[in-house]
Amino acid sequence: MLRRTALAAASLLAASALVLSACSGGASPAPSSTGEPDPDASVAIRLVLEPGNLDIRQTAGAALDQILVDNIYQGLVARTPEQDIVPALAEEWEVSEDGLTYTFTLREGVTFHDGQELTPEDVVWSLTTRKDTPEWRDSARLANVSSIEADGQQITLTLDEPDSSLLWNLTGRAGLVLKEGDEVDYNTAANGTGPFVLDEWRQGDSITFVRNDEYWGEPAQVAEVVFDYIPDNQAALNAALAGEIDVLTGFDANLKEQVEEGGDFALVLGQSTDKGTLAFNQNEGSPLADQKVRQAIRQAIDHDAFVEALGAGETQYGPIPSLDPGYEDLSDVAPYDPEAARALLEEAGAEDLELTLTIPNFYPTTIPQILVSNLNEVGITLEVDSVDFSTWLNDVYINQDYDLSFVLHTEARDFENWANPDYYFTYDNPEVQELYAQSLASTDEDEAAALLAEAARIVSEDAAGDWLYNGASVVAVGTNIGGMPSINVNERLNLAELTKSNG
Repeated sequence: MLRRTALAAASLLAASALVLSACSGGASPAPSSTGEPDPDASVAIRLVLEPGNLDIRQTAGAALDQILVDNIYQGLVARTPEQDIVPALAEEWEVSEDGLTYTFTLREGVTFHDGQELTPEDVVWSLTTRKDTPEWRDSARLANVSSIEADGQQITLTLDEPDSSLLWNLTGRAGLVLKEGDEVDYNTAANGTGPFVLDEWRQGDSITFVRNDEYWGEPAQVAEVVFDYIPDNQAALNAALAGEIDVLTGFDANLKEQVEEGGDFALVLGQSTDKGTLAFNQNEGSPLADQKVRQAIRQAIDHDAFVEALGAGETQYGPIPSLDPGYEDLSDVAPYDPEAARALLEEAGAEDLELTLTIPNFYPTTIPQILVSNLNEVGITLEVDSVDFSTWLNDVYINQDYDLSFVLHTEARDFENWANPDYYFTYDNPEVQELYAQSLASTDEDEAAALLAEAARIVSEDAAGDWLYNGASVVAVGTNIGGMPSINVNERLNLAELTKSNG
C-alpha cells in the first residue's frame, strides 16, 4: 500500500482494516446514567473479534487498535471519536509554516505501567524504530520524517517534504510510545502509559483491564473493564439479558426491541468510518476489467436495501465516508437503475455473466442474498463462496484470486488504498495517485480535502469498487452505564470516561 509496509506482512495487514460488524447506521444519543458512579465497579463489554495476539508493534488488526490504543498505549497526540486531533503525551505542539517541522512538548511525570518514567529518549527511540523497522505496523507512515530529536522535553520531527497526514498518523500506531529496551512479551502482555493496565487475557474468552492508579491524567472512573468476546449476536443478547454483559458493541439494530424491552438497555447508533466494500477484480482477463461491466453491477445494486435490511445506516457511493476529509455525496454517479445496468452489460457484450462473490463467513447472510437477487435481475448469475477469514486473506487479499469480494473496511482515512495499484482492489489510475500525492503534500487542510474529494469522484466514476453502505456504531448500553463511546467504536474504544452506577 502507498506509504505503508508492502505485502510482506499482507495477511496481518489485511486484518487491520477489516472488522466484523452487522450493521450500518445513523445516530442516536447515548444514554447517561443518573445514579452515583461506583469507582469500584467492573464493566463487562461484549466485543466480536478477538485478536490473535497483543503485539501492537507488528500484528495488524483493528481488534488490537480497538482496545489497546488510548486505553493501554498512547502517542504524543490522540484522536477523539469525532476524529479531532488532541494532545496526549504531548501537552502541545507547533507546526512550522512550511509544514516541515513539528515540535511537541512532552508531559512531565508520566510513567509506564511497570513504574518506569517516560523519557524524551523513549519517544525518539519509539518513533525512530517504527520508521526504520518495516515489520512494525505503519512504519511507512513516517517515511517523510528525516529526523527525530529531543532537546529537553521538546521533541522535534523534521520532514523532507510536507505531509498533511502526519499528525493523523501519529494518533495511530505510527505514533505509539513504548519503553526503550522493554523486555515485555508483547504477544501476551503490555506496558504502556494509558489509564488502564492489562490484567489478564483468557484466550478464546475475555481480556481484562484494571485501572492504572498511577496514571498521569484523570484516573479511570471504573476499577475494571472486561472485554467478553461473543461473536454471535443472539448469544450476546442472551448474556446481556441475563445480567452478564453491560455493553454490547457490534450489535444488530434489528434486535432493538428485544434488548430494550426490560428497560435495562438502550440501543445507541453512532457514526463510523465502516465501509461495506464490494471489491472488483480488475486484473487483465477478468470481465470486471471492463468499466461498463463494473458500472452495470453498481447500478444493479439497490443500496437502500442494505440499510433497510440491516436496521440502520446510510448509503455510500464513494470511497470516503462522511466522517473523513474529502467526503462528497456521490449518489449521482451510480444511481439504482436495473434497466441502465442491463443496457451497459449489452454494450459490453457481457450478457449471461457468471461471477463468484468471495465473502468471509462471519458476515450476515443478508449481504450476499441482496447481491444475488439484485444481480440476477439484470442477468448476472452470482455464486457465493463463504470462506473462513484465513482463506479470504490468502485467496483474495494476497493472491487476488477472486471476481467480487465483500469486507467491511473500518479504518478511518484509508483512501490511500485506492491510490495503491498493488492493493487487493486491483485499481490502478495514475491521476488518482497523483491527486492523493498532492493532497499529502498540501499544507492547507481545505486544499488537501478538496484534492481527496476530486480523487474520490474519479474512483467512483471509474466504478473501481462499490460501497454498499456506510456502517454505524451499533451499541446497546446498560442504563446504569455512562461515558460509553458511541462513534466509530469498531476502530477505537477509549474508555477513560466510562462509569457504572448501582442505580
